[in-house]
Amino acid sequence: MARIAGRFARVEPRRRVGRLVLGLLSDLPRKNCWTIAEWAGESTPDGMQHLLGRAKWDADQVRDDVRAYVVEHLRDDQAVLVVDETGDVKKGTDTVGVQRQYTGTAGRIENAQVAVYLVCAGRRGHAAVDRELYVPRSWTSDPDRCRAAGLGDTTEFATKPQLAARMVTRFLDAGHRAAWVAGDEVYGGNPTVRAALEERGTGYVLAVACSHEVTTGAGKFRADTLARKVPKRAWQKLSAGSGAKGHRFYDWAVIDLTDPRPGSRQLLIRRNRSTGELAYYRCYSPATAVPLTTLVRVAGSRWRVEEFFQSGKGLTALDEHQVRRYPSWSRWATLAMLAHAFLAVVRANEHDRDPAPDALIPLTCNEIQQLFITLVIRPAFDPVHRLGWSDWRPRHQARSQTSHYRRQATRT
Repeated sequence: MARIAGRFARVEPRRRVGRLVLGLLSDLPRKNCWTIAEWAGESTPDGMQHLLGRAKWDADQVRDDVRAYVVEHLRDDQAVLVVDETGDVKKGTDTVGVQRQYTGTAGRIENAQVAVYLVCAGRRGHAAVDRELYVPRSWTSDPDRCRAAGLGDTTEFATKPQLAARMVTRFLDAGHRAAWVAGDEVYGGNPTVRAALEERGTGYVLAVACSHEVTTGAGKFRADTLARKVPKRAWQKLSAGSGAKGHRFYDWAVIDLTDPRPGSRQLLIRRNRSTGELAYYRCYSPATAVPLTTLVRVAGSRWRVEEFFQSGKGLTALDEHQVRRYPSWSRWATLAMLAHAFLAVVRANEHDRDPAPDALIPLTCNEIQQLFITLVIRPAFDPVHRLGWSDWRPRHQARSQTSHYRRQATRT
């Protein structure tokens, strides 16, 4: 918390943001301004709501601090930047960025809010270093709606690949280095993203569809057509990294692509050893020759972002915000990223300091959180010293509801 303390000019928000982050790390069954304020012993949720909505501090500056913290502790010479989006199902139409759209969280089209995240994945661990909210055209074409949600009057529509390119550029412009970027078909199929990375000399392994066309020395082909031409001897069994059940072994093949521009371009093909299902990756490296093992390692790193979404939502309430305006969303998301980064860094340090015995798996972020709750949070926030106001909340909501109906009747 000392890293971000200088972003708050007054002592009150500085102290309150510390309590909010501890609340995100706590074992509360539901985490929002109401529950965290009560848990922290505050008499009303007004202070927490003010911190997220109206207090003067820059969430982007805190994001930069989080990025520097993650890079310092988790980045290495083999680190991969992984980009992906996640959706939060929402009700109503007033929450910033909400519309009916596909989200992998629900697996279908739902009324949802979607954000794109950039995760730095190294050998010691992984954590998010940036975030961008996807604002659909239905919002950017309505300046009044954007203004009401805390977005600027000049907010322009940006696709998810454009948001991804923006975050990677911001990472590199800050002076940090990353040799590789990984992502799914949304980003691999976008030529603008690939061109932006190539201009910066950043390698990538980006998934593409089976219908994606590439150029070889024999001409232009669909990816699935080339896969059928790969001889049996070209397939190699390699691990894409460790998963929950051990190493994830697949069969891999690589085909060199032709391009007059400098650098190495290849099509990487993955085959499931059980089902035979194929997946395809468009690859680029400024180096002239890249071993297959390197491409496989980068492709396997893409799953780190899924692990971040799972632990970020399950442990630090990345998706539990109950806010409608953009400033509040960006602040909540940034502080949730900070809380998760703390767990990831402590976990990495513990692995280095005290490796797990052969019979046990290494400590997980879940276990680090439980230890932190037991040793730090509970002694500091003993329930005996809380100012219970659970009875006050329903009375307050009832009064607010009554006032709302009175205003409606007056207008009528």
